Amino acid sequence: MLSSKVTATIFSSSSTTLLFTKSKILSNKFHNISNPLNNCGKSIKWNCNKSRMESAKSRIVTKASSTQPLTNPGELIDSVETFIFDCDGVIWKGDKLIDGVPETLDLLREKGKRLVFVTNNSTKSRKQYGKKFETLGLSVSEEEIFASSFAAAAYLKSIDFPKDKKVYVVGEDGILKELELAGIQYLGGPADGDKKIELKPGYMMEQDKDVGAVVVGFDRYFNYHKIQYATLCIRENPGCLFIATNRDAVTHLTDAQEWAGGGSMVGAILGSTKREPLVVGKPSTFMMDYLANEFKIQKSQICMVGDRLDTDILFGQNGGCKTLLVLSGVTTLSMLQDPKNSIQPDFYANKISDFLSIKAAAV
Repeated sequence: MLSSKVTATIFSSSSTTLLFTKSKILSNKFHNISNPLNNCGKSIKWNCNKSRMESAKSRIVTKASSTQPLTNPGELIDSVETFIFDCDGVIWKGDKLIDGVPETLDLLREKGKRLVFVTNNSTKSRKQYGKKFETLGLSVSEEEIFASSFAAAAYLKSIDFPKDKKVYVVGEDGILKELELAGIQYLGGPADGDKKIELKPGYMMEQDKDVGAVVVGFDRYFNYHKIQYATLCIRENPGCLFIATNRDAVTHLTDAQEWAGGGSMVGAILGSTKREPLVVGKPSTFMMDYLANEFKIQKSQICMVGDRLDTDILFGQNGGCKTLLVLSGVTTLSMLQDPKNSIQPDFYANKISDFLSIKAAAV
């Protein structure tokens, strides 16, 4: 369970920090509160401009270096207890499973490794993702899945979001289901997908004054009504939070090409409000802290496996984990080795089935 007391120093480009505590809304430039997911109570800073949480005592800085290919997967497997996998581009592309995934997951489970699956895609709830894994023939429990839709609801619970306040959702069903499970009132979502605005002299849109947070995620039914409604809530409702599930530029809706990601929806609201969002998905360490607390995992015993440098790999590095980049998704080898790229994982591989080479070597 999350602690009922939460603290963080939240920085926003608007130089105004907005924070809910118990049933009151506080608005000050800086607030120091304790991290709900860290039992040691170490003070933290949530830097919204960089979309991640940073320790007040230390800051991880990525430096350009020569990342090594994964030539000894057995050594990496033996060095950690837990593997955290991104999903899109690592486990599947669209609705198509990537070759070798079932055998790889079976191998790691046989070696006693804990497997966790983390995705920035907020269109589904944890339960819905469980059904997708099942459809693809993978045995994964709901407790092993952490989607950014769940992270948004978990964050609101962790700050004691007032029960008399509502959340306006720019996003899909996954966010709504997680908010409902958390006992948080909401409006918007797919229900606003067909709404249109008829502009005429003197027309004004009115927003619900009880909206205390706007959560923005990937939304295939994004429209101008949602932009305007979210903008009014953030700009005019006192203390209204602006929360993003992620800022991914692209996503894998099909295995044929990349599609505009949740970052495009977040960017539209940022543009109209001039407010930086609080990002609860990768690379923010909110989910990493939650996982470490939930499973009692030492972060040094975790390997983060992903296909994106600026979310997955940075997520692992910010959390103090080992990192493995796979080239089965967004990032290519040339992108990784580009001199302008400063985010360097510990290792890279073509896909996670490269782990199977240790099984072949043992035969």
